[in-house]
Amino acid sequence: MTLSAPSLRWPAPAKLNLFLHINHQRADGYHELQTLFQFIDFCDYLTITLHDNDEVTLASELNQVVADSDNLILKAAKSLKLATGYRGGAHIELEKNIPMGGGLGGGSSDAATTLVALNALWHTGLSKAQLAAIGLSLGADVPVFINGYAAFAEGVGEHLQAVSPTEAWYLVIAPDVHVSTAAVFQDPQLVRNTPKMTLASLMSSPWRNDCEMLVSRQQPQVANALGWLLEYAPSRMTGTGACVFGSFEQQQEAKAALANLPSHWRGFVAQGKNISPLEQMLNSL
Repeated sequence: MTLSAPSLRWPAPAKLNLFLHINHQRADGYHELQTLFQFIDFCDYLTITLHDNDEVTLASELNQVVADSDNLILKAAKSLKLATGYRGGAHIELEKNIPMGGGLGGGSSDAATTLVALNALWHTGLSKAQLAAIGLSLGADVPVFINGYAAFAEGVGEHLQAVSPTEAWYLVIAPDVHVSTAAVFQDPQLVRNTPKMTLASLMSSPWRNDCEMLVSRQQPQVANALGWLLEYAPSRMTGTGACVFGSFEQQQEAKAALANLPSHWRGFVAQGKNISPLEQMLNSL
């Protein structure tokens, strides 16, 4: 693969948890879960320009609200340099579209795209498994974005099995609240005892999110958005929220519901993708 700088515009897609079951909390504090990840064609975008000095810099509207030391894009780039000994740098421009704190995986996806793109641009030659190991140190959801395929996940989210759920159309609503994933998983009222099921049983059973009841109780806007959306389609919360989504067979049905969305909520229509836009881009290079 021969790529030149400045780079292409690299997609960092959002994801939905089509279901999310919390099985138990381990002694180390982490939670065993079973979940189904599917990508959607709604993305952040990273434009990367290579340069010869050793510095990695980031231009983003988030620079004002997220410290460099906490930024997953910069952490990912530095982790790749550390793992490979690469000498050289890059300037990354982030176009941020995915709502933060919404359960859509935007930060994890940005980190994954950084690792995948720089591994290609820097010719560092790491495998997906090696990139995923770096990604897991940044966040539990990063490996699924590196893997690039819709997946059934177990463990803390690191054991992945490719699956092919229906690529439905979704209306995603982002209530104007920020939900802390850490706070949800630390809450004593979180459901933690859903029995583990086989993948076949899970795929044929009604889907739910074990975090939804707790978050809806604590965040009235989430409960209100779910209540509104359920009038149009089967609907659930994704991840630990705050975003909720309704599933539609046809794009025009989702768009018709979006047209009626109350003005105090942000919403968008996107299609489920079992091969991520990032993976599709890699395969086309």
